[in-house]
Amino acid sequence: MAPFPTAPDKTALEEGTVLTPRFDAAGLVTCVATDAATGEVLMVAHMNAESLQRSIETGEAWYWSRSRSELWHKGATSGQIQTIVEMRVDCDQDAVWLKVKVAGDGGCCHTRRRSCFYRVKPLRDEAGQELAFA
Repeated sequence: MAPFPTAPDKTALEEGTVLTPRFDAAGLVTCVATDAATGEVLMVAHMNAESLQRSIETGEAWYWSRSRSELWHKGATSGQIQTIVEMRVDCDQDAVWLKVKVAGDGGCCHTRRRSCFYRVKPLRDEAGQELAFA
């Protein structure tokens, strides 16, 4: 598996058509997965070069598990395979956005929820009054 190229300059990085991911010091990029039909945020994970390449080659989401230090084919054991409908990379190529269809029961969270983002944290306004998310 060939490594991804490095952008020769900022213009190529930000405006070019070549995928030149900028992995952090641990060799990872952040990845956000959303439901392709609804836009709901399902999960945030990380990818290394190998998981990103496998995702591109297979059309299914692969991640790097930081807790287990191993490649992770999402849904391999749960049946919640994430089929990639669209992949986007942010402006400076250090984050990936996957729009996915989820197989199995449609869940993505290890807590058996559809989304890992199930908690709502109210915010406070300038007067200290608690605000709720709409």
